[in-house]
Amino acid sequence: MTQDKKNTTATAENAAGHKPVLKQIYQEKILPELQKARGYKNPHQVPGLVKIVLNSAFKADADKGHQAEVVKEISKLAGQKAVVTKARKSISNFKVRQGMPLGVMVTLRGANMYEFLFRLTSIALPMIRDFRGVSNKLDGNGNYSLGIADHTIFPETQVDGGQRQNIGLDITIVTSAESDDEGRELLRLLGIPFRKATAATPVVQK
Repeated sequence: MTQDKKNTTATAENAAGHKPVLKQIYQEKILPELQKARGYKNPHQVPGLVKIVLNSAFKADADKGHQAEVVKEISKLAGQKAVVTKARKSISNFKVRQGMPLGVMVTLRGANMYEFLFRLTSIALPMIRDFRGVSNKLDGNGNYSLGIADHTIFPETQVDGGQRQNIGLDITIVTSAESDDEGRELLRLLGIPFRKATAATPVVQK
């Protein structure tokens, strides 16, 4: 971990005045439970969270006002500044030019990562109408992605009141697990509400 990342983590935890609840649960309950259940010889073998990446795209012809709104809203629910992502090359069929803004991205680590995941599982996902859990399909390497159609399921978006356009985003949870089975068990214990069915269905707000 670089010094900048260490400072970011320390600042976030100090600002909150305590260690994130989910991080404490992981260290005190989940880690020893996984070590015992799977027979890991030492705690360093137990899989954990590495980072959470949020992505939100907008149309190539989106005006600057909309772009700024997406940056503001994603930054608000992430708890840190989101950055604008730009096209690496021109694609004429989609009227995309190199360097054109196409969306925003933010990478969460340390305290912010645990705080976001806690809000996602305990507050945001249960806000989805007729919610019955999320797909249990991982990417083959112990990592998990899901799509959110409406960012207003996060309470942070309602802080300043008023009406706002719904913004969709993709959430990728990267773990240190070496298999989907390991990653799925870790995420289940961290609160990800997997459905029992094996069919993969995206998370949508109806």
